[in-house]
Amino acid sequence: MKLIIINGPNLNLLGKREPEIYGSTTFEDYFATLQNKFPNVELTYYQSNIEGEIIAKIQEVGFDYDGIILNAAAYTHTSVGIGDAVKAVESPVIEVHISNTHEREAYRHVSYIAPVAKGVILGFGLKSYDLAIQSFLG
Repeated sequence: MKLIIINGPNLNLLGKREPEIYGSTTFEDYFATLQNKFPNVELTYYQSNIEGEIIAKIQEVGFDYDGIILNAAAYTHTSVGIGDAVKAVESPVIEVHISNTHEREAYRHVSYIAPVAKGVILGFGLKSYDLAIQSFLG
């Protein structure tokens, strides 16, 4: 199984950014944990703060990968383009969020990705990524 995690803006600051919401673990450290936990999954990771680069990556992998785990971060609530990219590719996409976006500001309650995603996992901290991988494994 070939999966990719695509993270959006500011997620490169995990471990430093708002630890009361996002925790104190860097994503790189957690990604190593995921690779060890799922040795039979070909797992790759991509992060960008730039909307167009995220769209380009979805288009690049969206016909060859078995699944995409997408945390578009703030772009979830603003990017019709990312939602359209998810809709355009064949690889199923699981939308993931570390925090429970429905407990936060009202503008975070809207997702342009959820209507075209296979599913949404949110509010379980970094374990949300683990749950997304498990969803692809059945």
